[in-house]
Amino acid sequence: MVQKGEWVQISSVVLNAGERAPNIPEDTQNTPLKMWVKGKLQQDAEVGDKVTIKTVVGREVEGELVKVRPNYTHSFGNYVPEITDIRLQLTELLEGE
Repeated sequence: MVQKGEWVQISSVVLNAGERAPNIPEDTQNTPLKMWVKGKLQQDAEVGDKVTIKTVVGREVEGELVKVRPNYTHSFGNYVPEITDIRLQLTELLEGE
């Protein structure tokens, strides 16, 4: 049981297959457009239940409970050596002024 007030992630379908724009690829048109939102659970529930959450900006959103205490998975990507070289070159140019 996931307790009310827990930080969770929900998922819901924004557009069903067939409701999407006609100018997108066919395989995309045949796939539902989903959204994932994080917020505080507004009632006790189990993963898979339809629930309401309150986001950090106070918006209430309904969807299927998919994760409890979701982590952030974004990054700035892999190390790119050229960026370090650019930084060093830029520093030299700015110090030369």
